[in-house]
Amino acid sequence: MPDISLPIGWKKSSLATLASYVNGFAFNEQYWSEKGLPIVRIAQITGSQPVVDRFDGQLPSHYRLNDGDLIFSWSGTLAVVRWNGGPAWLNQHLFKVEPRGDVDGNLLFHLLQRSVAEMDKRSHGSTMKHIKRGELAEYEVTLPTNLDEQSALAQVLDTLDTTIRQTEAIIAKLKQVKHGLLHDLLTRGIDANGELRPPQSEAPHLYKASPLGWIPVEWSVQPLGEIAEVSRGKFTHRPRNDPAFFGGSHPFIQTGDVASAEGGHVSTYSQTLSVQGTAVSQEFPANTIAITIAANIADTAILAVPMYFPDSVVGAVVHPQFNVRFVELSIRKAKRLLDARAPQSAQKNINLQDLRPLPLAVPPRLEQDWIAQRYEATQSRLETEGAFAVKMRQQKSGLMEDLLTGRVRVTPLLAQAPTTQP
Repeated sequence: MPDISLPIGWKKSSLATLASYVNGFAFNEQYWSEKGLPIVRIAQITGSQPVVDRFDGQLPSHYRLNDGDLIFSWSGTLAVVRWNGGPAWLNQHLFKVEPRGDVDGNLLFHLLQRSVAEMDKRSHGSTMKHIKRGELAEYEVTLPTNLDEQSALAQVLDTLDTTIRQTEAIIAKLKQVKHGLLHDLLTRGIDANGELRPPQSEAPHLYKASPLGWIPVEWSVQPLGEIAEVSRGKFTHRPRNDPAFFGGSHPFIQTGDVASAEGGHVSTYSQTLSVQGTAVSQEFPANTIAITIAANIADTAILAVPMYFPDSVVGAVVHPQFNVRFVELSIRKAKRLLDARAPQSAQKNINLQDLRPLPLAVPPRLEQDWIAQRYEATQSRLETEGAFAVKMRQQKSGLMEDLLTGRVRVTPLLAQAPTTQP
């Protein structure tokens, strides 16, 4: 009796029946060479390591990879990828997936990807995750019987994948640009024409020597303690030792909250204080720069709302004549220096005596504003692309659920496709 839950023209099949799964060859050091085709292991398909070893010989063709082949990592790391690294040899603990003739390989890739998420849940808690070939019979998927409809389904999902990859590439590039821009903005600054000054090596007359190295002639070196009021929350009792101090409505920021902000404005918090807790603490106003002084040294965030701090976070309330974002960027630039000052022990920490005298290179206020604006524009673009990537992943997840169960059909698209004349 047909399964009435399936759309017309669809079938239910196990992963095991849709393809053959060929385990890679058991390469060991006697096969390794500096010549020949690459040996592909899990590290190569996850991108965590470039090609390390090669094999300069011949093996049966089912061990050989070519662009477009599907690889299923079934041990240790559960993953499915389409290989695009050119001719190579497949190592053990990886399956080369060879679709049956009535199964579209691109659609099978998406079906496997969706199934891997379920496999990962089932193997949660295992010291070594793995899926045996025989277990693939336990995982059922639905798909159209018509190859054209299978191909159309895959094309929709491939298009989303391409958009996601392109967006991720833009994000990676923007992060590189932001890192380089941050260094240039805080060492070269912006001239009256709104451009980065040329480097000191090209225009030495625009720079002067300072304790921090070469800085633009218009800049000065000032300690953080003269730029901001730097202080710790004032405790007469450690709230962490008594639950009566927690659970109210007053935001109490933690070091992890600061680290997660990565220098940005932070309005979220993982803890709150009761009225009793606020009585033994200090509230810092919005726009205070939060600076961690324990464990991860000199992570920073700018408060979007007033908050209370534990003793592992210091607040820098910037004086009105300075730009808060510029000061935060300058502290962030000094992170490595501050981290080096911390005792190299199990629990690294610095104190106010390390922060207040911290020398910063400071331009005139107008240039501080320009620097902050240039940085914020780059950060805003990065956040926009990041939000778009999240949206595309969510859209793909929803579409996979709809398309790969037949709730949404692509048959109307097939009907609109031009037909070839006999």
